[in-house]
Amino acid sequence: MKGTIKRIMYDRNFGFIQTSDDEDKDIFFHQSGVTGDFGDLKEGDEVEFDIEETDRGSQAVNLKAA
Repeated sequence: MKGTIKRIMYDRNFGFIQTSDDEDKDIFFHQSGVTGDFGDLKEGDEVEFDIEETDRGSQAVNLKAA
């Protein structure tokens, strides 16, 4: 999937992605799901990722800059 980083909290090691498919639903991502350097990502960056279902809902994994 593709999306845009909507919000990122470096101090808490996670953020949210807005997908082009569903403007009302944000996808959570954690630093552990990022391919590359988490610190290089910033709000507004376009990214590619896979979705993994967890007990807490959908989560982005294999996240990388597009």
